[in-house]
Amino acid sequence: MLKPFVDPASIAVVGASRTPGKVGHDVVRNLLDAGYEGRIYPVNPKADEVLGLPCHAAVDRIEGEVELAVIAIPAQYVLDALDQCAHKGTRAVIVISAGFKESGEEGARLEEQLAEKCRREGIRCIGPNCLGVISPVTRLNASFGAAMPKPGNIAFFSQSGALGTAILDIAVGEDIGLSRFISYGNKADIDETDLIEALGEDDETDVILGYLESIDDGRKFMDVAARVTRNKPVVIFKSGRTSGGARAASSHTGSLAGADSAYSAAFRQCGVFRADTIEEFFDYARAFACRKLPANGKVAVVTNAGGPGIIATDAIESSRLTMAELSERTRRALAEHLPPQANIHNPVDVLGDAKADRYRLALEAVARDDGVASVLTILTPQTSTEVERTAVAVADAAAATDKPVLTSFMGSASVQEAWDILDRRSVPNFEQPDRAIGAMEAMLTYSEWRQAGRTDPPCYEFDEGTIRRVLDQAAANGQGTLGEREARDIAGACDIPLPQSIFAADEEAAAGAAAEIGYPVALKVSSGDILHKSDAGGVKVGLPHEAAVRVAFREVMASARDYKPDARLDGVLVQEMARPGREVIVGVKRDPQFGPLIMFGLGGIHVEVLKDVVFRVAPLGLEEARAMIGEIRSARILQAFRGEPAADVEALAECLTRVSQLAMQFPQLTECDLNPLVVYPEGQGLMAVDVRFALE
Repeated sequence: MLKPFVDPASIAVVGASRTPGKVGHDVVRNLLDAGYEGRIYPVNPKADEVLGLPCHAAVDRIEGEVELAVIAIPAQYVLDALDQCAHKGTRAVIVISAGFKESGEEGARLEEQLAEKCRREGIRCIGPNCLGVISPVTRLNASFGAAMPKPGNIAFFSQSGALGTAILDIAVGEDIGLSRFISYGNKADIDETDLIEALGEDDETDVILGYLESIDDGRKFMDVAARVTRNKPVVIFKSGRTSGGARAASSHTGSLAGADSAYSAAFRQCGVFRADTIEEFFDYARAFACRKLPANGKVAVVTNAGGPGIIATDAIESSRLTMAELSERTRRALAEHLPPQANIHNPVDVLGDAKADRYRLALEAVARDDGVASVLTILTPQTSTEVERTAVAVADAAAATDKPVLTSFMGSASVQEAWDILDRRSVPNFEQPDRAIGAMEAMLTYSEWRQAGRTDPPCYEFDEGTIRRVLDQAAANGQGTLGEREARDIAGACDIPLPQSIFAADEEAAAGAAAEIGYPVALKVSSGDILHKSDAGGVKVGLPHEAAVRVAFREVMASARDYKPDARLDGVLVQEMARPGREVIVGVKRDPQFGPLIMFGLGGIHVEVLKDVVFRVAPLGLEEARAMIGEIRSARILQAFRGEPAADVEALAECLTRVSQLAMQFPQLTECDLNPLVVYPEGQGLMAVDVRFALE
C-alpha cells in the first residue's frame, strides 16, 4: 500500500497553479525542490506550463503511467478528478482539498461519495483535507508543507495538518531525520491503522510516531498494533483527554470510564506508547531510533558533575529503573584510570576537569560490566572540558556496545556542535538528565513487551441459559437496568460468589427470611429504578433480631419512596452479612470504539472520590488481570502488612476474567458494578456483596 505514495515513478498534480502561494503551485515547487527524480505532470486545463513543466488538461489525457495523483482543487470537482484517475488506471491519490466533512453536512455527504468511489474503483486515498506526504529517503515532497526534514529512520503520521507542520518544523530545527511524513486528514479511506500496518512493513522505518484524534475501529487497531509493536516501537500522541465521560452514567464504572480511559488501556495492551507531551513524544523517538534496547532496568551513570549525577539518581530511583551495582572488576578498572578523587561507584564521577580520554575509559569500563544494562553519560561544559572530542569519544564507546548509551550534554551554545555529532552518530541526547531517564524507562518497558509471551484468556463454563432468560425478560419489559435479584442471577450463573439472599415482598416475609438466613443480616431495597441504594437510604446492615428487621423494612421502603416517588418498589432483599475483608470494585463499561472496558480499583462508597482505578480492554487473560491488581495506587493494601495476611489475589484475578468473558459474550450488558467486592485472605476467595447491571 505504501510504495505508490512514497516512491512513485510518476505524479500528476491536479490543480497545479502558476500562482505562488496557491497549494497547487507549492506542491509542484516542493516536488522540484526536493529533487524528486520521477516524472511530474501538472494538470491544469487553463495553463500551458507550471514552473517550466508542460501542463495537461486532465489526468486521463496524460501519455504514460500516472502512479500517484495529488489533488488540490475545490471539493466539488474532486469526484470528477477521481473518475479521470480511475480511467487512467491510477490507484493512489492524495486529496489535499478541504471542504469535506469538516465543513458540515454537505461536505460530509461529498466525503461519503468520495469514499464509496474509491472503494468501487480500487483506489487508495490519503485525505481529504490533509497536508500531503513527504518521504525524505526517496526525495519526495508531495505536500504544501514548507519544511523538508533530513532522511532518517523515524516515520510520522498525523490526523492534523496544522500539527503536522509544527512537527515538521521541530524535526528540521532539532535535526531529527524522518523516513516518512504522512498527513492523512479526514481519513475517508486510509486511516491510522492502515498506516501503522504499512509502516510496520516499511524497510526504511524503525520507529513509528503518530498524532491522532480518534480511532474508528478499535479492535482492528489493537490487533494490528500488537503485531507491529513486536518488531517496531509505536509512539502515539492522542489529543482529547478530557472530552470523554461527560454524559451521565448509571454505574460507578460508567462515571469513571471516559473515552480516554479506553484509549490508554488499549495502547498499553497492544504495546503502544502514549506520549503526554510533544517533548516526551520526541524524547521517545530519539531513544528508540538508536535501535538498542536494555536487557533489564539496571543503569550506570557517568558524569563530570556531582549535581547532575544526583538529579539522574533521583530520577532513576523514582522510576522503574535501578542504579546498577558495579562489579569489583569494573571498580578496579575505574580506579586504575581515574584520579584518586573520582567516584568509582555508581554514579561514576570523572570530575570537572575530565577530558575526552577519561570519559572514554570510564564508559568502556561500565559498558563491559555484566550488571549494567544501559548507560547515561552526563556532561556539563567546564573550562577544561573537550566538548566535541568527548562527543566523539562517547559515540565511539556507544558504537562498540550492544547496550543503549544515552547522553545529556547540558547547556546550549557551547554544546550545540556536540549535539550535532551525537545526532549524526545515532546517540540519543537530552537537554536534562531526567528526560533521558524517562526515555530509558520507556525503552525498558518496550524491551519487556517484546520479550513477554501472550496468553489466551481462560474459558469458563457459564449457565448461559439463565443469563439469556434474564436478559430476554428484561428486554421484553423495556428495562434499562436490572434489579438486584436479576443481577444476582447473572452473577451466580458466572460462578461469582454471592452472599445468601432471600427476596421479601413485605415485612412478614422479611422477618421470615432473616430467621432462615440467621442473624445478623443486611436488608436492601429491591428496585430496578434505584441504582445507588445507599444514596436512597435503602440499605440497613448488622440487623441483630426480628424487631430490627421489621423497623428496617419500614424505614428503607419509606426512604426509597421519598428519594424517588415514581420508583417501582418490589420489596427488599434480606442478605447474610458478609464477613469483613478488603473492599474492591470490578466493573464493565462498553466503549463504542474498543468494546468492553474492564475496571478494577479500591471499592466501597468512596470509589468515585478516591478514583483509584485502572482499566483494560476485554478480553482479559489472567496475567493481564494480575497486572491490573498491582497497578492501583493502593495495591499495598492487598498485600500482607502489620499482621494482616495477603488478600486472595488469584481469586480476584479469576473474577476479573469471568466478568471479562461475560462482557464479551453478552453485548447487551453495557455497564456492570460488583461493588463492594469483598476479598478474603489467600485461599479464602471473595464475595460480591452488591451487583449492578445496565442494559443496552
